[in-house]
Amino acid sequence: MTETKFSDLGLKPELLSAVQALGFESPSPIQAKAVPAILEGGDIIGLSETGSGKTAAFTLPALQMIDLQARHPQVLILSPTRELSVQVCEEAHRLGKDLDGLRTVPVYGGTPIDRQIRSLKGGAQLVVGTPGRLLDHMRRRTLNPRNIQLVVLDEADRMLDMGFREEMEELLSAMPESRQTLFFSATMNKHVERLIKKFGKDPIPVSVERKTKTVSTISQCYYEVRNRSKVEVLSRLLDIEPPRLAVIFCNTKRSVDECTESLLARGYTADRLHGDISQQLRDRTMQRFREGKIELLVATDVAARGLDVDDVEAVFNYDLPQDPEDYVHRIGRTGRAGRKGRAISFIYGRDVYRLQSIEKYTRQQIQRMDIPSQEQVEGHRADKLFEEVKEQLAASPNQTFRHYIDRLLDQGYAPTEIASTLFEMLRKKLGREGEFIAEDSPNYTSKKPTRPNKRDRERRGRRDDDRGGRERRERRDFDKDPRSERGEGDPRPRMSRDKPGGRQNRIGNRPGSSCLFLGVGKSDGVQPGEIIGMIYRESKIEDGAVGQVLLFERHTLVQIKEECAPKVIKACRSSKLAGRNFKIDFDRQT
Repeated sequence: MTETKFSDLGLKPELLSAVQALGFESPSPIQAKAVPAILEGGDIIGLSETGSGKTAAFTLPALQMIDLQARHPQVLILSPTRELSVQVCEEAHRLGKDLDGLRTVPVYGGTPIDRQIRSLKGGAQLVVGTPGRLLDHMRRRTLNPRNIQLVVLDEADRMLDMGFREEMEELLSAMPESRQTLFFSATMNKHVERLIKKFGKDPIPVSVERKTKTVSTISQCYYEVRNRSKVEVLSRLLDIEPPRLAVIFCNTKRSVDECTESLLARGYTADRLHGDISQQLRDRTMQRFREGKIELLVATDVAARGLDVDDVEAVFNYDLPQDPEDYVHRIGRTGRAGRKGRAISFIYGRDVYRLQSIEKYTRQQIQRMDIPSQEQVEGHRADKLFEEVKEQLAASPNQTFRHYIDRLLDQGYAPTEIASTLFEMLRKKLGREGEFIAEDSPNYTSKKPTRPNKRDRERRGRRDDDRGGRERRERRDFDKDPRSERGEGDPRPRMSRDKPGGRQNRIGNRPGSSCLFLGVGKSDGVQPGEIIGMIYRESKIEDGAVGQVLLFERHTLVQIKEECAPKVIKACRSSKLAGRNFKIDFDRQT
């Protein structure tokens, strides 16, 4: 069978040159079937899974049929989310870069409408947007549907699931009768069928059959984990095999917030994405995630479709989704463009029935895994460090510090003692705060805070909002030793949740400590964990030197050991948080 080429699809030279510049050698199956069918002018129903290249399948023919001399909307693309609208528009820019005079605009809620109105009046020919905002523009008469030749419903099933049925029907009813309509969907259900029957004109089905509904390059597994133990298990999995980028899906906004705060407190670089986040912060979060400045993105299903980042190595279902379709769309964020990916799910109790439904729907078995112990985590990290040192020695042994080793040997230290000490120092240096401090290490025991008495422990255990108490109970659920790596001996500080009041009441004058003022706060989008991590990273102070951290709207107060405070101020004055410089000095009001 001869392989289909892009030149066989009937596309104009300007589009073929853009495709070639982007490095695509041959069309995907859905592109090879859909593009010629769309160019023939009929309605189609495109059924294809996430990550199959369906965006280019409808964008390429849409760009081909645009009259570049006409300054009015000719193509309308409906998308379920703001993120997907932006990504489709960006794809149109890339594929149409050689089309002189092409103008595209994304329109969606959460951003000023004036800018979108100017773009529409400026002669945009291709408009991509969410149903609600598109309908708003049409009612304002800033979007005239009279000249629309092509309407594309991207992720039609998702838009219907999100409650956009009325908006979609009103929009389609306002379009010219002569228009061409493309229905693209990952799944076909009765709601999609009803919409197609009402607004389609004998559409031709175009689909790519698969034996399974998930990408074969994604390995899937699950762990049985109680809700209160999820953060600890997640941390261990991240430590054993750290992904370059990972998405953690939760079912609720509250779960997203709690998971993100716990990860930040443990030293990971994480951020959140859900419906209550403003569009400006969402855009900034996605940009930082794409650039690798955030390694973990914690999100609700608002990001399950439309999150187009090729380098996501792992997806965690922190909460198992209710719908098998959502599971498929979630794990489709990894293993893209032929890359390998991992999908890890946490289940407990009745979740097993949902897992069985997912296996039946995807026609794949999801492997059960045992939760790694803390010893396994430590052993894995130590083995990895050993291999890295071994490779470096084999490549080019460094002679820069040889004279220091010779001096230690002359003073009577054995080579094994020197190497062992250096390994231990390197492990601590490379790990997160306190991560490599073993329980039997003198450093671990010497840094333990005073153990609370029985009454304090009971009172702390009764408080639902006490993160420390919850985490101790979590570890006892699946570890015999309650004092694991992040257990009662954790040298890292607990973050205060005190409400704003007089400064003197917020950070007490604890003997031997100082209070520092930082000119960043909640309005800048920073989290306490980011501030703690920055302080330890920049100043290299000892574990446990940071005390209370109180985050306010425009500033933050941090309690620091008195002897470490000047070093922290000096080291952090040139640092940045939330992408900008900030003031740091002793707090004058304590």
